[in-house]
Amino acid sequence: MAEIPVYLFLGFLDGGKTKFIHETLCDKRFQDGDRTLVILLEEGEEELDTTQYAGGSKVTVVTVEDKTQLTRKFLEDSVKKSRAERVMIEYNGMWLLDDLGKEFPRNWQVYQIMMMADANTFDMYNNNMRQLVYDKISVTELVAFNRCREGFDKQKLHTIVRAINRRAAIIYEYEDGTIENDDIVDPLPFDIDAPVVEVKDEDFGLLYLDAMDKPDNYDGKTIQFKALVARNNKLPKNSFVGGRFAMQCCAEDIRYVGFLCKWDKATTLANKGWYMVTAEVKSEKDPMFGGEKGPMFYVKEVSSAEKPQEETVYFS
Repeated sequence: MAEIPVYLFLGFLDGGKTKFIHETLCDKRFQDGDRTLVILLEEGEEELDTTQYAGGSKVTVVTVEDKTQLTRKFLEDSVKKSRAERVMIEYNGMWLLDDLGKEFPRNWQVYQIMMMADANTFDMYNNNMRQLVYDKISVTELVAFNRCREGFDKQKLHTIVRAINRRAAIIYEYEDGTIENDDIVDPLPFDIDAPVVEVKDEDFGLLYLDAMDKPDNYDGKTIQFKALVARNNKLPKNSFVGGRFAMQCCAEDIRYVGFLCKWDKATTLANKGWYMVTAEVKSEKDPMFGGEKGPMFYVKEVSSAEKPQEETVYFS
């Protein structure tokens, strides 16, 4: 069964999701002839008119009016009827993402997650519906604040996003259409210049993303972190993977991620056991990094540890 790429557009009512989808479909770089299924799970003021798009006959729009319609069979049937090669979903801001994840067809693969928000009402949603705000921001790759006015509190919006997700890109679109990238610099939640960089359980996801993205920054650093150890015969001799299960989008999208750790006593560790690992990082080229540089962990010390209160981490 062919893989179906899925693009998720998140946010609350009148936050600009439909407009963003419309602009994406008008972009010739995106509209390359692939048959596209657009699933609208929320009815706002904007509507999509497929006649406006190049190859509009290849764009099918389906509206879901009630959560009970959101079933795996409905999603699979919609793709089958439209013969879609990709899916765009405008998600209802009042529904948790797990509601969608539980019904995700097995061959659907999330390619990109974006969130649109009205800069003038976002703080109100955050104050009154924090769980729903966290649910969306924690997984998104981009937060686009629109309808920004001169003198708006950029720092406040930035702080809300960064308290939940430190990796998402943030942009601000002003009422005149100009766009500004967020350039506020945030410190890491751990001291990378400490003699031993101690990483809290909840910060493992950030360590993983930052070290994989910028291995040279960690070269020669000693890192201490709690890990769920994975061992098997496919790994190099005297090595194990120290990692965690991480959630990207929803409960259906959990995967194990970790660092290759080299240690001559690796065979003494229990597979799927929890350990506190202290290791020196070397930025090295290796086939596992696609021939590019990546963080290789040379273990100094390992000790048994209690599993963390929250076993799953987030890429945030």
